[in-house]
Amino acid sequence: MAARADMGTGTVYRHFASKGELFAEVFRIACTREVDAVRAAHTDESAESVVASMLVFAHRALRAPTMAYALLVEPVDPLVEAERLAFRRAFRDSLAESIDVAIDAGSIPKQDSAVTAACIVGAIAEALVMPLAHHVSSDAVTDSLATFVRRAIGIKQEMS
Repeated sequence: MAARADMGTGTVYRHFASKGELFAEVFRIACTREVDAVRAAHTDESAESVVASMLVFAHRALRAPTMAYALLVEPVDPLVEAERLAFRRAFRDSLAESIDVAIDAGSIPKQDSAVTAACIVGAIAEALVMPLAHHVSSDAVTDSLATFVRRAIGIKQEMS
Protein backbone atom coordinates (compact mmCIF):
# COMPACT_ATOMS: atom_id res chain seq x y z
CA MET A 1 0.00 0.00 0.00
CA ALA A 2 2.80 2.38 0.84
CA ALA A 3 4.44 1.78 -2.54
CA ARG A 4 1.18 2.58 -4.34
CA ALA A 5 1.05 5.86 -2.44
CA ASP A 6 4.70 6.50 -3.41
CA MET A 7 5.90 6.60 0.19
CA GLY A 8 7.87 4.44 2.53
CA THR A 9 6.30 1.97 4.93
CA GLY A 10 7.79 3.90 7.84
CA THR A 11 5.94 7.03 6.75
CA VAL A 12 2.64 5.15 6.80
CA TYR A 13 3.31 3.78 10.28
CA ARG A 14 4.21 7.25 11.53
CA HIS A 15 0.53 8.09 11.02
CA PHE A 16 -0.99 4.70 11.85
CA ALA A 17 0.17 2.42 14.66
CA SER A 18 -1.02 -0.73 12.89
CA LYS A 19 -2.45 -2.09 9.69
CA GLY A 20 -5.81 -2.31 11.51
CA GLU A 21 -5.76 1.43 12.24
CA LEU A 22 -4.91 2.18 8.61
CA PHE A 23 -7.73 -0.03 7.33
CA ALA A 24 -10.14 1.49 9.86
CA GLU A 25 -9.33 4.97 8.55
CA VAL A 26 -9.84 3.89 4.94
CA PHE A 27 -13.11 2.24 5.97
CA ARG A 28 -14.20 5.39 7.83
CA ILE A 29 -13.54 7.57 4.77
CA ALA A 30 -15.44 5.23 2.43
CA CYS A 31 -18.39 4.95 4.80
CA THR A 32 -18.60 8.68 5.37
CA ARG A 33 -18.84 9.16 1.61
CA GLU A 34 -21.73 6.66 1.45
CA VAL A 35 -23.65 8.18 4.36
CA ASP A 36 -23.21 11.66 2.85
CA ALA A 37 -24.60 10.44 -0.49
CA VAL A 38 -27.67 8.99 1.24
CA ARG A 39 -28.22 12.21 3.20
CA ALA A 40 -27.96 14.28 0.04
CA ALA A 41 -30.61 12.14 -1.63
CA HIS A 42 -33.22 13.08 0.98
CA THR A 43 -34.35 16.31 -0.60
CA ASP A 44 -37.82 16.99 0.79
CA GLU A 45 -40.34 15.93 3.41
CA SER A 46 -42.12 13.31 1.32
CA ALA A 47 -42.13 9.65 2.13
CA GLU A 48 -40.81 8.93 -1.37
CA SER A 49 -37.72 10.95 -0.49
CA VAL A 50 -37.01 8.38 2.23
CA VAL A 51 -37.30 5.63 -0.38
CA ALA A 52 -35.07 7.58 -2.77
CA SER A 53 -32.32 7.90 -0.17
CA MET A 54 -32.35 4.14 0.37
CA LEU A 55 -32.24 3.54 -3.37
CA VAL A 56 -29.15 5.74 -3.63
CA PHE A 57 -27.45 3.41 -1.16
CA ALA A 58 -28.55 0.28 -3.03
CA HIS A 59 -27.59 1.61 -6.46
CA ARG A 60 -24.17 2.77 -5.24
CA ALA A 61 -23.57 -0.60 -3.59
CA LEU A 62 -24.57 -2.55 -6.69
CA ARG A 63 -22.34 -0.38 -8.91
CA ALA A 64 -19.32 -1.12 -6.70
CA PRO A 65 -20.04 -4.63 -5.40
CA THR A 66 -16.55 -5.49 -4.20
CA MET A 67 -16.27 -2.36 -2.07
CA ALA A 68 -19.87 -2.61 -0.85
CA TYR A 69 -19.40 -6.26 0.13
CA ALA A 70 -16.29 -5.30 2.08
CA LEU A 71 -18.12 -2.46 3.81
CA LEU A 72 -21.15 -4.56 4.70
CA VAL A 73 -20.06 -8.11 5.46
CA GLU A 74 -16.41 -8.99 4.81
CA PRO A 75 -14.70 -10.39 7.94
CA VAL A 76 -12.38 -7.70 9.22
CA ASP A 77 -10.06 -6.51 11.94
CA PRO A 78 -11.83 -5.51 15.20
CA LEU A 79 -10.95 -1.84 14.60
CA VAL A 80 -12.66 -1.97 11.22
CA GLU A 81 -15.63 -3.81 12.71
CA ALA A 82 -16.06 -0.90 15.14
CA GLU A 83 -16.14 1.46 12.15
CA ARG A 84 -18.69 -0.80 10.44
CA LEU A 85 -20.98 -0.46 13.46
CA ALA A 86 -20.47 3.31 13.46
CA PHE A 87 -21.38 3.36 9.75
CA ARG A 88 -24.59 1.40 10.39
CA ARG A 89 -25.50 3.79 13.23
CA ALA A 90 -24.84 6.83 11.03
CA PHE A 91 -26.87 5.31 8.23
CA ARG A 92 -29.70 4.46 10.67
CA ASP A 93 -29.63 7.94 12.19
CA SER A 94 -29.76 9.60 8.77
CA LEU A 95 -32.69 7.44 7.74
CA ALA A 96 -34.47 8.06 11.07
CA GLU A 97 -34.16 11.82 10.52
CA SER A 98 -35.71 11.42 7.06
CA ILE A 99 -38.52 9.31 8.50
CA ASP A 100 -39.17 11.93 11.21
CA VAL A 101 -39.44 14.63 8.54
CA ALA A 102 -41.97 12.52 6.61
CA ILE A 103 -43.94 11.83 9.82
CA ASP A 104 -44.03 15.54 10.68
CA ALA A 105 -45.27 16.30 7.15
CA GLY A 106 -48.06 13.73 7.53
CA SER A 107 -46.66 11.62 4.69
CA ILE A 108 -46.43 8.45 6.77
CA PRO A 109 -47.91 7.21 10.05
CA LYS A 110 -46.31 7.94 13.41
CA GLN A 111 -43.73 5.33 14.36
CA ASP A 112 -40.50 4.89 16.25
CA SER A 113 -38.22 6.18 13.52
CA ALA A 114 -35.03 4.82 15.10
CA VAL A 115 -36.41 1.28 15.26
CA THR A 116 -37.89 1.46 11.75
CA ALA A 117 -34.63 2.83 10.37
CA ALA A 118 -32.54 0.15 12.12
CA CYS A 119 -34.80 -2.57 10.70
CA ILE A 120 -34.56 -1.13 7.20
CA VAL A 121 -30.78 -0.75 7.35
CA GLY A 122 -30.36 -4.32 8.57
CA ALA A 123 -32.79 -5.76 6.05
CA ILE A 124 -31.28 -3.94 3.10
CA ALA A 125 -27.75 -4.93 4.09
CA GLU A 126 -28.88 -8.55 4.33
CA ALA A 127 -30.80 -8.38 1.05
CA LEU A 128 -27.74 -7.05 -0.76
CA VAL A 129 -25.31 -9.73 0.45
CA MET A 130 -26.00 -12.27 -2.30
CA PRO A 131 -26.29 -9.79 -5.19
CA LEU A 132 -23.01 -8.18 -4.08
CA ALA A 133 -21.24 -11.51 -3.59
CA HIS A 134 -22.26 -12.63 -7.07
CA HIS A 135 -21.95 -9.20 -8.73
CA VAL A 136 -25.62 -9.23 -9.71
CA SER A 137 -27.14 -5.84 -10.31
CA SER A 138 -30.69 -5.58 -11.54
CA ASP A 139 -33.69 -3.34 -11.45
CA ALA A 140 -35.61 -6.22 -9.87
CA VAL A 141 -33.39 -6.04 -6.78
CA THR A 142 -33.76 -2.30 -6.34
CA ASP A 143 -37.48 -2.39 -7.18
CA SER A 144 -38.00 -5.01 -4.47
CA LEU A 145 -36.00 -2.97 -1.98
CA ALA A 146 -38.07 0.13 -2.76
CA THR A 147 -41.28 -1.83 -2.23
CA PHE A 148 -39.95 -3.14 1.08
CA VAL A 149 -39.01 0.35 2.32
CA ARG A 150 -42.40 1.74 1.30
CA ARG A 151 -44.15 -0.98 3.28
CA ALA A 152 -41.80 -0.63 6.25
CA ILE A 153 -42.44 3.09 6.67
CA GLY A 154 -46.19 2.79 6.03
CA ILE A 155 -46.73 4.18 2.56
CA LYS A 156 -50.11 3.02 1.33
CA GLN A 157 -49.78 1.18 -1.96
CA GLU A 158 -52.38 0.01 -4.38
CA MET A 159 -52.65 -3.74 -4.78
CA SER A 160 -51.66 -4.88 -8.23
